[in-house]
Amino acid sequence: MDAFLLKLSVMLVPALLAIILHEVSHGYVADRLGDPTARLLGRLTLNPLRHLDPIGTVAIFIFGFGWARPVPVNAGNLRNPRKDMIWVSLAGPLTNLALAGLSVFVLRGISYLETLPLSNSELFLEVIRPLRVMAAFSLYINVLLGVFNLLPIPPLDGGRVLVGILPGKHALWLNRLEPFGFILLLLVIFFTDIWSRLLSPLISMIIKLLAGQEYLYVEKAMSFLFSS
Repeated sequence: MDAFLLKLSVMLVPALLAIILHEVSHGYVADRLGDPTARLLGRLTLNPLRHLDPIGTVAIFIFGFGWARPVPVNAGNLRNPRKDMIWVSLAGPLTNLALAGLSVFVLRGISYLETLPLSNSELFLEVIRPLRVMAAFSLYINVLLGVFNLLPIPPLDGGRVLVGILPGKHALWLNRLEPFGFILLLLVIFFTDIWSRLLSPLISMIIKLLAGQEYLYVEKAMSFLFSS
């Protein structure tokens, strides 16, 4: 139980920031482009109670990924609905990739601190090292969410981007899949090799490119957090 609570405490803040800022960014960009729906409903906030989906939150700690309640966007309010929805959709994954970059900055900063004499102090052991594990998990969860949400399946962000890019007839056909998107997503993940052959290697490659010399530490941190 103590080990579980320790892992939970390390994963909680990075996971909440990853999924909440993902959703807030959708609403913020929509607001800037003419749709105030999210702002009027009080969804442009970092208060987790306004965003969390219970099942999606639990999934983070079991499967390593999760989701929040989608921020409502009324495309009809956007100045250029089709074009603007592309930017609204991209805002979430791009925010996650920006957070991944920030996580790498923190990891490298802590690695530098480890070369200083203070790395043997009690403060370093109790504060800085847990922070390093949090930064490693933040890198992982943000890359995963960024890549996963770019899958071209509505209602994921990648699907909505594709709807905005495709010609009208094809966009309409793809948009009709949205009510069945979650089921289709489950089929793709659990009944095909797309996750093991494409997504997982792609996520690992991006993490490795971003982390550089910190990659081995990120691997060790993930092994610790998701070990039974």
